Amino acid sequence: MNILEKAVSEKRTTLSEYESKQILSDYQIPITRELLVHDEKNLIIAAKKIGYPLVLKGCDARIAHKTEKNLIRTNVINEKEAITAFNDIQSCMNKNNAAVIVQEMIIGKRELVAGMIRDQQFGPCVMFGIGGIFTEIFNDVTFRIAPITKKDALEMMDEIRGKRILESIRGMKAADREQLSDILISIGQIGIENKMICEIDINPIIISKGRAVAVDAMIVLKS
Repeated sequence: MNILEKAVSEKRTTLSEYESKQILSDYQIPITRELLVHDEKNLIIAAKKIGYPLVLKGCDARIAHKTEKNLIRTNVINEKEAITAFNDIQSCMNKNNAAVIVQEMIIGKRELVAGMIRDQQFGPCVMFGIGGIFTEIFNDVTFRIAPITKKDALEMMDEIRGKRILESIRGMKAADREQLSDILISIGQIGIENKMICEIDINPIIISKGRAVAVDAMIVLKS
């Protein structure tokens, strides 16, 4: 049974961040290197595999806003900090065996958002824009009905008001538009091929050394 079938069988309407990113990875959308752990022993093993600095996050399909619930620790630089962060997160989740994502820390100052909304009339629609914690404030996004072509994807990048963020600025490499277009095309394909998915939210996508990486994601299923 795959991730989507399992969630549907459990009558869930959301996937966890870890599950959501596994779906993205299946469609060749680049995600952070990460492992899911439930105890200190596997935390230490995971940290050694991924390497410091790390990000630790509480992982639960029922939790949508991890920052607001104090379930994220960034720039964890050694084993002592990792254990402290792990125990703090589990304490905030009120569960000793709560799932925690051990994730590589992606360094990049530019944050984008991408996703999909299933419209009742038009079906799956791909979204792209300025991401991060101020996504709703800036409201700088554009949409296309899936499936989209590379031409569609490239046009979307030029339609946002903050399009200069994709250029080479302040010593940062220009974003790889070809790679970004592949990501947007793949998002549309996920929506077309999986009718039970009604929403995909990938925020942020961080641009690091010109390349895009999905750092956080959530997939919502039909109720």
